[in-house]
Amino acid sequence: MPLASLILVPIAYLLGSLPSGYLLMRLFRHQDIRSFGSGNIGATNVLRTGGKWLGAGTFLLDVLKGCASVWLGAWLGHLLAPNVAVQNMEALAALAAVLGHMFPVWLRFKGGKGVATGFGVFLVASPWAALAAISLFLVILFFSRYVSLGSIVGAACFPIFAWYFAHGNHPPFFLAVQAVVALLIIVKHHQNIGRLLAGTESRFGAKKTA
Repeated sequence: MPLASLILVPIAYLLGSLPSGYLLMRLFRHQDIRSFGSGNIGATNVLRTGGKWLGAGTFLLDVLKGCASVWLGAWLGHLLAPNVAVQNMEALAALAAVLGHMFPVWLRFKGGKGVATGFGVFLVASPWAALAAISLFLVILFFSRYVSLGSIVGAACFPIFAWYFAHGNHPPFFLAVQAVVALLIIVKHHQNIGRLLAGTESRFGAKKTA
């Protein structure tokens, strides 16, 4: 596993670190997304600043890079570490990709909040749990119009969904990574949590800082 890990971790990190929102805004609007709205490179800020198509493109690319990282982890696991549980390799790739998105080397380690990339990695590793979490996110968004609240609650409930939908034995490392990624997403929303508590958080569709 050490050899597989040495190969997998940097590749998954670099995949995750590709700043989709930043690149799309630079390519199509010739603007730095970090200078607008909340300054975040994620899909929500791109949607508010660059429009629905760039926002949707950002979300899709962030999901796909998460999926690709976990697929890579499974493939390298079968190839280089056949005696290691493939779920552990998937979990390692998932963690590296999410960390890459949150702390991209290209943007001085100031990245997004990991929601779309987190959804992507677990859409492959724990598909039913990921679908349940994003369904909960959509319900909360529909009733509250707070993207951040939906993201926080969805992330917090994801490990519960993962445990509920688990079939067979799951390695402790795999389970631990699910909880760690969920916690990282919540921590990255600390400013949003403060604004939610203060009643100053922007609702979806409002033209103000998120």
